[in-house]
Amino acid sequence: MGGNYALHTSTKFQSCYYQFFVSLFSSTVNLRPGTEQKVVFITARVHPGETPSSFVCQGIIDFLVSPHPIAKVLRDHLVFKIAPMLNPDGVYLGNYRCSLMGFDLNRHWADPSPWAHPTLHGVKQLIVQMYNNPKVTLEFYIDIHAHSTMMNGFMYGNIFEDEERFQRQAIFPKLLCQNAEDFSFSSTSFNRDAVKAGTGRRFLGGLLDDTSYCYTLEVSFYSYIVGGTTSTVPYTEETYMKLGRNVARTFLDYYRLNSITERPLAPISSTWKEKASSNRCSYHRAQGNNQPSTKTEKRTQATLKEPTQSS
Repeated sequence: MGGNYALHTSTKFQSCYYQFFVSLFSSTVNLRPGTEQKVVFITARVHPGETPSSFVCQGIIDFLVSPHPIAKVLRDHLVFKIAPMLNPDGVYLGNYRCSLMGFDLNRHWADPSPWAHPTLHGVKQLIVQMYNNPKVTLEFYIDIHAHSTMMNGFMYGNIFEDEERFQRQAIFPKLLCQNAEDFSFSSTSFNRDAVKAGTGRRFLGGLLDDTSYCYTLEVSFYSYIVGGTTSTVPYTEETYMKLGRNVARTFLDYYRLNSITERPLAPISSTWKEKASSNRCSYHRAQGNNQPSTKTEKRTQATLKEPTQSS
């Protein structure tokens, strides 16, 4: 399928391909009639060379569609929409960062072209439609990447002038830090660097209202260090997928759904808890050099454009 897609030049075909993937891993059948749709939107592999992101995403998907009681609770209360590969032509060609057309897609979220950036165009249209739907609350956007120099999993978030919103944004990564031994909250950073203005996390952070949180989830290409130790553990396909499962499970904590299921959230040994350093769940706030994004009311796609920055 990847080869056929890469060689096909029809924009209509491309749009259908992505709408298929975005719809494939989303469902509202478990929700009670009339229930507000709380949506978690996840994307991955916008940079084709960042292969670990696909395994993390696979872990999320495999867990959410499993018969695990936590997965069932999550399906009953949340809607997950997942686009597992935003750059299939780049993946097929073996590119590291760019698409078939030579674009770094993660710099073109502000004004994606349906011809040059069909994946971003289709996903952005869907997000804007959900945002303007009064029956839908888009609460999370998480874009999964891999990092070539840092260890562990960690997140990038946004900076807001509203201090309360900024602090609320730290809740999910802090909970994930407690559930996944390979996730480092001390490496998690919140910034608004101008060079990242065209990324999904930055652009959607300015688009969505103060009930929505946008993150880039990074995971090391090679290894992680367990908190409070100096032990370096190489990542494997299984441990990448385990991080994905822990990302999914953390929504149980975030939405306080633990009482609905008797199963534990994630196995965390007491030994690891005792060894965890006190600063493992601390973070730093990195200031950028551009102006903060603010929004007091919903805005349409046409009025929400940021200058695209190239890396």
